[in-house]
Amino acid sequence: MTIPATSQDHIDVAVVSDVAVLTLDRPDKLNALTVAMRLRLAALVRELGTGETVRGIVLTGRGRAFSAGEDLKHAPTTEAEVREAFESFHDVTRAILQTRVPVVAAVNGLAVGGASEITLCCDARIGTPATEYFQPENARGLTISNATSLLLRRLVGNHAMRMVLGSPRVPAAEALRIGLLDEVVEPDRLLEHAVDTVHAWTPEGNTTALHLALLRPMTAEVEAAFEREDHAAHEAWSSGLLTAGVVGFWNTRETTA
Repeated sequence: MTIPATSQDHIDVAVVSDVAVLTLDRPDKLNALTVAMRLRLAALVRELGTGETVRGIVLTGRGRAFSAGEDLKHAPTTEAEVREAFESFHDVTRAILQTRVPVVAAVNGLAVGGASEITLCCDARIGTPATEYFQPENARGLTISNATSLLLRRLVGNHAMRMVLGSPRVPAAEALRIGLLDEVVEPDRLLEHAVDTVHAWTPEGNTTALHLALLRPMTAEVEAAFEREDHAAHEAWSSGLLTAGVVGFWNTRETTA
């Protein structure tokens, strides 16, 4: 079954061997995520994550990027718009962490900012040699979100400091070494391997849903991280750094991608 993306949501939905494959489908913009795309993604994950129709979910991107992160073409003009942007990312994270099935990120290329952060709450991150992580916020007057203050440290420990404060580009081999990626496979095997991973984790008679609830971060921890990050965003907005940073990030993103 395939449900084509609409011009509004830019997300393709396909079911492959009883696994839902959600593809961010805006390759001309490096799959940059609009608020509408994030709301749609959260809704799809909730709909498919009950375990009633599919065994798991794979999230990937079309083209050379997983996603360039938030679509920052238009800088927020009010703090309410900043809150809306953060909340729509938080909703994706909540949706993924509340599923009863495994969610695997098939990181096919560049993963920037908010998109990089979405992969952190997935149950596995599988990449290719072309995979690259980039957290550019610190030098742009922006702040991390999406419970990254919790989830990134949970995966890579103190490497999180280097990734966030120094904003290096983290290639696939380094991401694998520090635990940001679980596996690296050839591009032509990425989706197949992600689907196979879901199958391996959902054998007949499984208790996968129970173990996901035990092994994922606790809801209270995630919500506390959201609150801390919202406060940091408020501070960045009040200082004027956030608005200037959004404009600067947009002006340089294509040259750094």
